[in-house]
Amino acid sequence: MKILVGMSGGIDSSVAAYLLKQQGHEVMGVTMTIWNKRSHLTRSLNSTSCFAPDKTEDIRAIKRICEKIGIEHQVLELSDLFEEIVLANFKAEYMDGRTPNPCVWCNAKIKFGAMVEYAIQSGLVFDRFATGHYARIVEQDGRYAVAKAVDLKKDQSYFLYRLNQQQLARTLFPLGGMTKEEVRKIDVAQGFHKVYQEESQDFYDGDYTDLLDITARQGNIVNRRGEVLGRHDGIWHYTIGQRKGLGIAAERPLYVLELRADTNEVVVGFVEETLQSTVIA
Repeated sequence: MKILVGMSGGIDSSVAAYLLKQQGHEVMGVTMTIWNKRSHLTRSLNSTSCFAPDKTEDIRAIKRICEKIGIEHQVLELSDLFEEIVLANFKAEYMDGRTPNPCVWCNAKIKFGAMVEYAIQSGLVFDRFATGHYARIVEQDGRYAVAKAVDLKKDQSYFLYRLNQQQLARTLFPLGGMTKEEVRKIDVAQGFHKVYQEESQDFYDGDYTDLLDITARQGNIVNRRGEVLGRHDGIWHYTIGQRKGLGIAAERPLYVLELRADTNEVVVGFVEETLQSTVIA
């Protein structure tokens, strides 16, 4: 079977590609670049974060790993699409008073979506797409679902919950039935650790609100009764349940209860007011 493996240059995707190759599959690695050179961000960023400039060394490391495994490697430029889909959604959600998870959106729309489609359009021929995620795919009566990984401490099924049926049907997670310790042993035995980048990869090395590129919009911090307790520089600096950084002196700790985009208000209250009977998802 021909399998395309999404590779980030870390331990997990490297071992996933290696295992598939050892199983006799025809494997090819693919990496997407998502940093837009027109970005307003100018400060120095940690290159190990997912969204960061100058991934040249990372790409070189990935190519060396692919050579070590004995597979080909391709790079796909998706920065414009990433900005149009992921960053635009990211900004819209924050402006509406919600706290988005860009990794969930990126997986569904870019990594398992556009990247695979672009690979096909680029002439790459493959039967399945695989990554180093710790999750499993189960099938029953022709329907696919994401299931937890065997290693619950490393489980990443949440980040994949938006994948549709077409995406799940063509996807493999070689590490879903393994523990991180088992993966590490393979990594050490094959010497990948001498090549790849640091394992930890946050989406962005810094305050997420840096990505919004918007000026401060001051408003009131109020309680449920509408009493003004303080001021804020933008509701996007807060998230539901937040306790620290409110800058308000009170008899007891205050928590963010609600973000009102229409009135530009941050609503806070005591811990007992955080209890809810409904959920926004």
